Amino acid sequence: MDDDEAITRSLDGDLNAYEALVARYSALAHRTAYLLGAGDEAEDVVQEAFVKAFRHLPGFRRESPFRPWLLRIVANETHNLTRSRGRRAELALRLGAAADERAPDDPEGSAVATDRRARLLAAVRTLPERERQAVVCRYFLQLTEAETAQVLDCPVGTVKSSTHRGLARLREEVGNELA
Repeated sequence: MDDDEAITRSLDGDLNAYEALVARYSALAHRTAYLLGAGDEAEDVVQEAFVKAFRHLPGFRRESPFRPWLLRIVANETHNLTRSRGRRAELALRLGAAADERAPDDPEGSAVATDRRARLLAAVRTLPERERQAVVCRYFLQLTEAETAQVLDCPVGTVKSSTHRGLARLREEVGNELA
């Protein structure tokens, strides 16, 4: 069942159809909330976002894709969380999870890669909020510029400039080896 059919059936009262949407987008929503600053509270943010999405599903513009609309709700909920607690939440990424599941063939290479990831994450945490959000959406969540603009509720041009500035700062901070 595709998103459009699941939305139609959800609007007709089929909770199993909405469960299909939740199952399809839970991991992405959780990763988005976590990367945008919800930290350990990402699960609460995602749960609240899915509840709000369900409540507002009748107002969803059917010609638009569901994924960016949902991620915009997740981003708003994350922003509300970080604003309400009065500080930025820690930003962490679980990079290379698949690679970590198997034993590394090259311990030295693995150590270097781990160090590079740690340096990159530390540098991403220091970016100004708008640049951090743009870089996270574009490169860690692999959203298009248009989807990132929708998620961050800003023009595509702002996404482009924020991404460009963020990457320039990361190159300066971490070095060209990671860029």
